[in-house]
Amino acid sequence: MLGPPGTGKSMIAARLPTILPLLTEQQAQETAAIASISDRGLDVSNWLKPPFRAPHHTASAAALVGGGSNPRPGEISLAHNGTLFLDELPEFDRKVLEVLREPLETGHITISRAARQVDFPARFQLIAAMNPCPCGYLGDASGRCHCTSEQVIRYRARVSGPLLDRIDMHLEVPRISQEVLRKGTKGGEESSSIIRTRVVTARNIALTRSGKANSALIAKEVKKICILSEHCHQLLEQAMDKFGLSHRAYHRILKLARTIADLANSEAIEISHLSEAISYRKLDRSN
Repeated sequence: MLGPPGTGKSMIAARLPTILPLLTEQQAQETAAIASISDRGLDVSNWLKPPFRAPHHTASAAALVGGGSNPRPGEISLAHNGTLFLDELPEFDRKVLEVLREPLETGHITISRAARQVDFPARFQLIAAMNPCPCGYLGDASGRCHCTSEQVIRYRARVSGPLLDRIDMHLEVPRISQEVLRKGTKGGEESSSIIRTRVVTARNIALTRSGKANSALIAKEVKKICILSEHCHQLLEQAMDKFGLSHRAYHRILKLARTIADLANSEAIEISHLSEAISYRKLDRSN
């Protein structure tokens, strides 16, 4: 999520667990096993609840991925089967962020020490938030930003292209007007329970179809399950050429489009689903 300070990025991330499906018994046991060998221990009151971890940007690589003479799981393993939220993403040490690339692909992290090697599960959903520039107000209607283009480029370069390539959705979170804040919620918005029902339905569609969530599909499964019409193929190829997207982004767009179609209870990936998936690659277009 990209937007000025105070637009609700952190609040949105914190609400994500309220719309996620509850853990299965097997997932709950995996999560509990990891927690039981961590410094925090096991909290049985959170049984079946997807974990939510939000380490501070000063966290070390060991705190994030795990480590120590007697290796303990880090934040990415404590977020297994749940969400890892990294606020102020560019403020994290770049070397720390680069460690995330492997577990985002494989779903586990290997920690090697002289005496032993430990493998911890780390299949988490990564949510990140950042300001659009060093001062935070680039593009804001207030006109408060005076950052130069060079400053903006250096700031965004703190997050590497390969890491951004592994993030499926790049969302702009604009400032909410005073009028909207004053009116507040009037009951027209969906509650978390209603959204969760739709999410659970879409997840069950994916599980019935392939036995796994769409995000876990491998390349050959994507080719078989994320079938596009000729018109959709042309649109995706045009986007790949125009924005210089990678082959990894190609497969991630297809899986995201399949998920959007499932949320709409559509058997086929329509042009609107694919267009929406492509529209979320905003940082690819700005680089």
